[in-house]
Amino acid sequence: MKIRPVILCGGAGTRLWPKAKKHQAKQFIDFGNWTLLGKTLERVKAPIFDAPIISTNAKYLRQVKQHLKKHKIRKFKIVLEPAKRNTAPAILSTALIKDIPIKQPLMFLAADHLIEKVGLFNKAIKKNQKKLTQNNIFIFGIKPKMPSSEFGYFLTKSNKVTRFVEKPKKAKAKQIISKKGYWNSGMFYLRKDSIINNFKKYQPNIYRNCNKAVLKAKYKSNVYYLNKQSFTKAKAKSFDYAILEKTKDINAIKLDIPWSDLGSWKEICKMYGRNKRHYFKKKNVFHRPWGSYVNLFNGKEFLIKELYVKPKGILSLQKHHHRAEHWVVTHGKPKITLNKKYFTMKPDETIFIPLGAIHRIENPYKKPVKIIEAQVGSILKETDIVRYQDIYGRVK
Repeated sequence: MKIRPVILCGGAGTRLWPKAKKHQAKQFIDFGNWTLLGKTLERVKAPIFDAPIISTNAKYLRQVKQHLKKHKIRKFKIVLEPAKRNTAPAILSTALIKDIPIKQPLMFLAADHLIEKVGLFNKAIKKNQKKLTQNNIFIFGIKPKMPSSEFGYFLTKSNKVTRFVEKPKKAKAKQIISKKGYWNSGMFYLRKDSIINNFKKYQPNIYRNCNKAVLKAKYKSNVYYLNKQSFTKAKAKSFDYAILEKTKDINAIKLDIPWSDLGSWKEICKMYGRNKRHYFKKKNVFHRPWGSYVNLFNGKEFLIKELYVKPKGILSLQKHHHRAEHWVVTHGKPKITLNKKYFTMKPDETIFIPLGAIHRIENPYKKPVKIIEAQVGSILKETDIVRYQDIYGRVK
């Protein structure tokens, strides 16, 4: 039996646009003729997978259909949530649709994850298929590249998950990694009967209401419109909290592959930094007295640049009215001014420059400084620079 991929595609992208009234959902952002949902749809074309099921909401239906058409996926099902209820009801209601056999292996994927070395990922899925039972759950762990407070972790004993740790502080994350902890990728692998049995046992309210929502659903043109009255009665809970923290039968599939949920501008900057050769165009290089910068990608309300600050180069002390900035240092040790604070940064460190903050980059050393910068805002032009001091005489 082939594995049925289920793509969870309901996220709003609020982490990237905390103050914006209109959010761009992360899975649909154009990062340079590709989107995260598009990459996910391409991944599930592998021979081990059956036709995908997409769990989303009415707001995103048109964009989901556009993506399916663009990626030439003709066989699919869409399950539409009538209200936000977090991942537990989303996962259960998708599994309950009637065209999924009771022992069907289901692979739950987030629409907004970037996975490289897909061959290794799919091999791990196939290898563990025979181990699926009516009760167990497999989750995917990613070997951490550094201690991060942006991800959840889990600890194991001979591949059995013993403990989950939700987004710890950096010091705690270091301890977890020293105990061979893995990032919790949020991808789950289990059979339909295991989902039903776990929800009946640990979350009867969610099971009862989601089951009614599916039984009363309207079905038209490959889309299940879940019944709103029943679905909204289901408790809003994450799958981790509702099921994973209750059951003892969780197995880990440990992977050492490049993976990111691009959930922060730091992660997005790093992704462009890793792939900058792909985005680099000579015509987008601009020289300045302090060094140069290259515009790598101009997106919708965001702009990614790489700054090169030559030895002894100093940018003007400045602020912006229409944009905030996120910086990731990739080379050198820049001295940073941020309002009334002064400090030195090192490679892989990141900083947020809020809209209206007075700031400056200096390079007092002999080695050049390189910074990947994400500008986020409504106006992303050089005209949005208010200069206070400048050693090159550019203050008017």
